[in-house]
Amino acid sequence: MEGDQETEVYTLVARKPSFDLPTACPNCLPAYIYLKLAQLPFELAFNSTFPDSDELPYFESGTYVAYNNEDGGVIEKLKKDGIVNLDLQLQSLPEYLSLKALIVSWLEEALTYEIWVGTEGISTTKIYYSDLPWVISKVLFYKQTYMAKNRLGITKENAEQREKQIYKRASEAYEALSTRLGEQKFLFEDRPSSLDALLLSHMLFIIQALPVTSVLRCKLLEHSNLVRYAEKLKSEFLEASSSSPSPPLHSFPSSFPRKSSKPKSKPKVEKTEEEKKFKKRARFFLAAQFLAVVIYVSVMGGGSSEELEYEDEDD
Repeated sequence: MEGDQETEVYTLVARKPSFDLPTACPNCLPAYIYLKLAQLPFELAFNSTFPDSDELPYFESGTYVAYNNEDGGVIEKLKKDGIVNLDLQLQSLPEYLSLKALIVSWLEEALTYEIWVGTEGISTTKIYYSDLPWVISKVLFYKQTYMAKNRLGITKENAEQREKQIYKRASEAYEALSTRLGEQKFLFEDRPSSLDALLLSHMLFIIQALPVTSVLRCKLLEHSNLVRYAEKLKSEFLEASSSSPSPPLHSFPSSFPRKSSKPKSKPKVEKTEEEKKFKKRARFFLAAQFLAVVIYVSVMGGGSSEELEYEDEDD
Protein backbone atom coordinates (compact mmCIF):
# COMPACT_ATOMS: atom_id res chain seq x y z
CA MET A 1 0.00 0.00 0.00
CA GLU A 2 2.99 2.30 0.33
CA GLY A 3 3.10 2.78 -3.44
CA ASP A 4 -0.47 4.06 -3.41
CA GLN A 5 0.06 6.82 -0.85
CA GLU A 6 -0.14 9.59 -3.46
CA THR A 7 -3.65 8.60 -4.53
CA GLU A 8 -5.05 7.30 -1.23
CA VAL A 9 -7.05 9.57 1.08
CA TYR A 10 -6.22 8.84 4.69
CA THR A 11 -8.37 9.85 7.66
CA LEU A 12 -7.61 9.69 11.36
CA VAL A 13 -10.74 9.78 13.51
CA ALA A 14 -10.07 10.96 17.06
CA ARG A 15 -11.60 12.78 20.00
CA LYS A 16 -11.89 16.54 19.67
CA PRO A 17 -9.14 19.06 20.49
CA SER A 18 -8.63 20.89 23.76
CA PHE A 19 -5.75 22.28 25.89
CA ASP A 20 -4.19 23.62 22.63
CA LEU A 21 -3.68 20.04 21.46
CA PRO A 22 -4.94 18.79 18.06
CA THR A 23 -6.76 16.04 19.96
CA ALA A 24 -6.94 16.03 23.74
CA CYS A 25 -7.31 12.26 23.99
CA PRO A 26 -4.15 10.58 25.39
CA ASN A 27 -4.89 7.50 23.24
CA CYS A 28 -5.46 9.50 20.04
CA LEU A 29 -2.54 11.92 20.30
CA PRO A 30 0.23 9.31 19.69
CA ALA A 31 -1.36 8.22 16.39
CA TYR A 32 -1.74 11.84 15.28
CA ILE A 33 1.89 12.64 16.10
CA TYR A 34 3.12 9.41 14.49
CA LEU A 35 1.49 10.38 11.18
CA LYS A 36 2.96 13.87 11.47
CA LEU A 37 6.47 12.50 12.12
CA ALA A 38 6.04 10.21 9.11
CA GLN A 39 4.89 13.23 7.05
CA LEU A 40 1.94 11.23 5.74
CA PRO A 41 -0.85 13.52 4.46
CA PHE A 42 -4.12 12.77 6.23
CA GLU A 43 -7.41 14.34 7.22
CA LEU A 44 -8.38 14.69 10.85
CA ALA A 45 -11.96 13.90 11.89
CA PHE A 46 -13.68 13.87 15.26
CA ASN A 47 -16.18 11.47 16.78
CA SER A 48 -17.77 12.19 20.16
CA THR A 49 -20.65 9.72 20.03
CA PHE A 50 -19.14 7.13 22.39
CA PRO A 51 -17.02 9.00 24.98
CA ASP A 52 -15.70 5.82 26.60
CA SER A 53 -15.21 3.76 23.44
CA ASP A 54 -11.87 1.97 23.13
CA GLU A 55 -12.12 1.96 19.31
CA LEU A 56 -10.89 5.56 19.13
CA PRO A 57 -8.71 6.54 17.46
CA TYR A 58 -9.13 4.73 14.19
CA PHE A 59 -7.44 5.22 10.82
CA GLU A 60 -9.17 4.56 7.53
CA SER A 61 -8.65 4.68 3.80
CA GLY A 62 -11.37 3.31 1.54
CA THR A 63 -12.35 -0.06 2.96
CA TYR A 64 -9.25 -0.27 5.17
CA VAL A 65 -9.76 0.50 8.87
CA ALA A 66 -7.28 0.23 11.76
CA TYR A 67 -8.91 0.46 15.20
CA ASN A 68 -7.25 1.35 18.48
CA ASN A 69 -8.48 -1.83 20.18
CA GLU A 70 -7.20 -4.24 17.52
CA ASP A 71 -3.72 -5.63 16.73
CA GLY A 72 -1.90 -3.56 19.34
CA GLY A 73 -3.41 -0.22 18.34
CA VAL A 74 -3.38 2.07 15.32
CA ILE A 75 0.39 2.60 15.13
CA GLU A 76 1.23 -1.10 15.34
CA LYS A 77 -1.46 -1.91 12.77
CA LEU A 78 -0.13 0.70 10.32
CA LYS A 79 3.37 -0.72 10.73
CA LYS A 80 2.22 -4.31 10.31
CA ASP A 81 0.15 -3.57 7.19
CA GLY A 82 2.87 -1.53 5.49
CA ILE A 83 1.02 1.79 5.48
CA VAL A 84 3.85 3.61 7.23
CA ASN A 85 6.62 2.10 9.36
CA LEU A 86 9.16 4.41 10.99
CA ASP A 87 10.68 1.53 12.98
CA LEU A 88 11.63 -0.82 10.18
CA GLN A 89 15.38 -0.64 10.88
CA LEU A 90 15.07 -0.10 14.63
CA GLN A 91 12.61 -2.60 16.05
CA SER A 92 15.14 -5.39 16.47
CA LEU A 93 17.62 -3.25 18.43
CA PRO A 94 17.91 -4.02 22.18
CA GLU A 95 17.79 -0.28 22.96
CA TYR A 96 14.55 0.08 21.04
CA LEU A 97 12.90 -2.79 22.90
CA SER A 98 13.99 -1.56 26.34
CA LEU A 99 12.86 2.02 25.70
CA LYS A 100 9.54 0.82 24.32
CA ALA A 101 9.00 -1.26 27.45
CA LEU A 102 9.58 1.82 29.62
CA ILE A 103 7.17 4.00 27.65
CA VAL A 104 4.30 1.58 27.06
CA SER A 105 4.40 0.07 30.54
CA TRP A 106 5.68 2.40 33.26
CA LEU A 107 4.83 5.75 31.66
CA GLU A 108 1.48 4.61 30.31
CA GLU A 109 0.62 3.21 33.73
CA ALA A 110 1.66 6.47 35.40
CA LEU A 111 -0.40 8.58 32.99
CA THR A 112 -3.49 6.43 33.52
CA TYR A 113 -3.09 6.81 37.27
CA GLU A 114 -2.54 10.56 37.07
CA ILE A 115 -5.55 11.20 34.84
CA TRP A 116 -8.11 9.18 36.79
CA VAL A 117 -6.72 9.08 40.34
CA GLY A 118 -3.79 11.42 40.96
CA THR A 119 -5.52 14.57 39.67
CA GLU A 120 -9.02 13.29 40.48
CA GLY A 121 -10.10 13.53 36.85
CA ILE A 122 -9.80 17.32 36.55
CA SER A 123 -9.01 17.11 32.82
CA THR A 124 -11.39 14.30 31.86
CA THR A 125 -14.51 16.41 31.35
CA LYS A 126 -12.98 18.39 28.50
CA ILE A 127 -11.54 15.25 26.93
CA TYR A 128 -14.46 12.85 27.13
CA TYR A 129 -17.66 14.30 28.57
CA SER A 130 -18.08 17.95 27.58
CA ASP A 131 -20.98 17.12 25.22
CA LEU A 132 -22.89 15.11 27.84
CA PRO A 133 -25.27 16.17 30.63
CA TRP A 134 -23.45 16.72 33.91
CA VAL A 135 -25.05 13.79 35.73
CA ILE A 136 -24.31 11.27 32.98
CA SER A 137 -20.72 12.54 32.70
CA LYS A 138 -20.28 11.94 36.43
CA VAL A 139 -21.57 8.38 36.16
CA LEU A 140 -19.21 7.63 33.26
CA PHE A 141 -16.33 9.26 35.14
CA TYR A 142 -16.84 7.04 38.21
CA LYS A 143 -17.15 4.01 35.96
CA GLN A 144 -13.87 4.81 34.17
CA THR A 145 -12.11 5.56 37.46
CA TYR A 146 -13.24 2.21 38.84
CA MET A 147 -11.98 0.44 35.70
CA ALA A 148 -8.65 2.31 35.81
CA LYS A 149 -8.08 1.26 39.43
CA ASN A 150 -8.85 -2.33 38.49
CA ARG A 151 -6.34 -2.25 35.61
CA LEU A 152 -3.70 -0.79 37.90
CA GLY A 153 -4.44 -3.30 40.66
CA ILE A 154 -5.36 -0.62 43.19
CA THR A 155 -7.41 -1.51 46.26
CA LYS A 156 -8.13 0.36 49.49
CA GLU A 157 -5.46 -1.68 51.23
CA ASN A 158 -2.62 -1.06 48.76
CA ALA A 159 -3.55 2.39 47.36
CA GLU A 160 -0.73 4.27 49.08
CA GLN A 161 1.86 1.63 48.22
CA ARG A 162 0.81 1.47 44.57
CA GLU A 163 0.93 5.27 44.29
CA LYS A 164 4.53 5.35 45.52
CA GLN A 165 5.48 2.51 43.18
CA ILE A 166 3.86 4.13 40.12
CA TYR A 167 5.53 7.51 40.70
CA LYS A 168 8.88 5.85 41.45
CA ARG A 169 8.77 3.92 38.19
CA ALA A 170 7.81 7.05 36.27
CA SER A 171 10.78 8.93 37.77
CA GLU A 172 13.14 6.12 36.79
CA ALA A 173 11.70 6.03 33.27
CA TYR A 174 12.15 9.80 32.83
CA GLU A 175 15.72 9.53 34.08
CA ALA A 176 16.53 6.71 31.64
CA LEU A 177 14.92 8.50 28.70
CA SER A 178 16.68 11.77 29.58
CA THR A 179 20.03 9.99 29.67
CA ARG A 180 19.33 8.20 26.39
CA LEU A 181 18.21 11.37 24.63
CA GLY A 182 20.96 13.72 25.72
CA GLU A 183 20.78 16.61 23.26
CA GLN A 184 19.74 14.54 20.25
CA LYS A 185 16.79 15.60 18.14
CA PHE A 186 15.17 12.14 18.34
CA LEU A 187 15.59 9.14 20.61
CA PHE A 188 17.53 7.42 17.81
CA GLU A 189 19.81 10.22 16.61
CA ASP A 190 18.51 11.83 13.41
CA ARG A 191 15.47 9.69 12.61
CA PRO A 192 11.99 9.73 14.15
CA SER A 193 10.37 6.55 15.37
CA SER A 194 7.10 5.44 16.92
CA LEU A 195 8.80 5.80 20.32
CA ASP A 196 9.21 9.53 19.65
CA ALA A 197 5.50 9.72 18.87
CA LEU A 198 4.63 7.90 22.11
CA LEU A 199 7.01 9.96 24.25
CA LEU A 200 6.15 13.30 22.67
CA SER A 201 2.40 12.74 23.04
CA HIS A 202 2.92 11.66 26.66
CA MET A 203 4.89 14.81 27.45
CA LEU A 204 2.64 17.26 25.61
CA PHE A 205 -0.42 15.85 27.32
CA ILE A 206 1.17 16.09 30.77
CA ILE A 207 2.48 19.63 30.24
CA GLN A 208 -0.63 21.06 28.57
CA ALA A 209 -3.57 19.03 29.87
CA LEU A 210 -2.72 18.23 33.48
CA PRO A 211 -2.89 20.84 36.28
CA VAL A 212 0.29 22.46 37.60
CA THR A 213 -0.21 20.56 40.85
CA SER A 214 0.22 17.21 39.07
CA VAL A 215 2.97 15.12 40.65
CA LEU A 216 3.80 13.51 37.31
CA ARG A 217 4.06 16.91 35.66
CA CYS A 218 6.52 18.10 38.30
CA LYS A 219 8.65 14.99 37.88
CA LEU A 220 8.77 15.44 34.10
CA LEU A 221 9.75 19.12 34.31
CA GLU A 222 12.83 18.16 36.34
CA HIS A 223 14.42 16.99 33.07
CA SER A 224 15.12 20.10 31.01
CA ASN A 225 16.44 18.23 27.97
CA LEU A 226 13.17 16.28 27.69
CA VAL A 227 11.23 19.56 27.81
CA ARG A 228 13.44 21.09 25.10
CA TYR A 229 13.01 17.96 23.00
CA ALA A 230 9.22 18.25 23.26
CA GLU A 231 9.25 21.96 22.42
CA LYS A 232 11.44 21.47 19.33
CA LEU A 233 9.43 18.61 17.88
CA LYS A 234 6.15 20.35 18.62
CA SER A 235 7.36 23.47 16.84
CA GLU A 236 8.69 21.59 13.81
CA PHE A 237 6.08 18.91 13.23
CA LEU A 238 2.88 20.20 14.83
CA GLU A 239 2.90 24.00 14.82
CA ALA A 240 4.75 24.33 11.49
CA SER A 241 2.35 21.97 9.74
CA SER A 242 -0.68 23.71 11.23
CA SER A 243 0.48 27.06 9.81
CA SER A 244 0.28 25.68 6.27
CA PRO A 245 -3.09 25.02 4.59
CA SER A 246 -4.58 22.33 6.81
CA PRO A 247 -6.72 19.40 5.69
CA PRO A 248 -10.44 19.72 6.34
CA LEU A 249 -11.71 18.78 9.78
CA HIS A 250 -14.90 16.76 10.06
CA SER A 251 -17.05 15.68 12.96
CA PHE A 252 -18.70 12.28 12.75
CA PRO A 253 -21.49 11.71 15.30
CA SER A 254 -22.41 8.34 13.83
CA SER A 255 -21.76 4.87 15.24
CA PHE A 256 -18.74 2.66 14.52
CA PRO A 257 -17.76 1.85 11.84
CA ARG A 258 -18.75 4.79 9.71
CA LYS A 259 -18.15 6.36 6.33
CA SER A 260 -17.52 10.06 5.91
CA SER A 261 -20.38 12.23 4.81
CA LYS A 262 -21.02 15.93 4.45
CA PRO A 263 -24.62 16.72 5.34
CA LYS A 264 -26.05 19.91 3.92
CA SER A 265 -27.03 22.61 6.36
CA LYS A 266 -30.77 23.02 6.79
CA PRO A 267 -32.65 26.19 7.64
CA LYS A 268 -34.14 26.28 11.13
CA VAL A 269 -37.86 25.55 11.26
CA GLU A 270 -40.36 25.94 14.08
CA LYS A 271 -40.93 22.70 16.00
CA THR A 272 -44.37 21.14 15.73
CA GLU A 273 -46.38 19.87 18.70
CA GLU A 274 -45.54 16.32 17.70
CA GLU A 275 -41.82 17.09 17.71
CA LYS A 276 -42.13 18.71 21.13
CA LYS A 277 -43.87 15.62 22.50
CA PHE A 278 -41.15 13.45 20.98
CA LYS A 279 -38.47 15.57 22.65
CA LYS A 280 -40.19 15.15 26.03
CA ARG A 281 -40.33 11.39 25.53
CA ALA A 282 -36.65 11.41 24.59
CA ARG A 283 -35.85 13.13 27.88
CA PHE A 284 -37.76 10.48 29.81
CA PHE A 285 -35.87 7.82 27.85
CA LEU A 286 -32.50 9.40 28.72
CA ALA A 287 -33.53 9.59 32.37
CA ALA A 288 -34.43 5.91 32.32
CA GLN A 289 -31.10 5.08 30.71
CA PHE A 290 -29.29 7.08 33.35
CA LEU A 291 -31.06 5.26 36.18
CA ALA A 292 -30.20 1.95 34.55
CA VAL A 293 -26.54 2.95 34.36
CA VAL A 294 -26.52 4.07 38.01
CA ILE A 295 -28.07 0.79 39.14
CA TYR A 296 -25.65 -1.21 36.99
CA VAL A 297 -22.58 0.65 38.28
CA SER A 298 -23.71 0.40 41.90
CA VAL A 299 -24.45 -3.32 41.59
CA MET A 300 -21.17 -4.07 39.78
CA GLY A 301 -19.18 -1.91 42.17
CA GLY A 302 -20.77 -3.53 45.21
CA GLY A 303 -20.28 -7.01 43.82
CA SER A 304 -16.64 -6.37 42.95
CA SER A 305 -15.81 -4.97 46.38
CA GLU A 306 -17.41 -7.98 48.06
CA GLU A 307 -15.36 -10.29 45.85
CA LEU A 308 -12.17 -8.44 46.77
CA GLU A 309 -12.97 -8.71 50.50
CA TYR A 310 -13.74 -12.40 50.11
CA GLU A 311 -10.44 -13.03 48.32
CA ASP A 312 -8.55 -11.09 50.99
CA GLU A 313 -10.11 -13.23 53.72
CA ASP A 314 -9.06 -16.36 51.86
CA ASP A 315 -5.50 -15.07 51.69
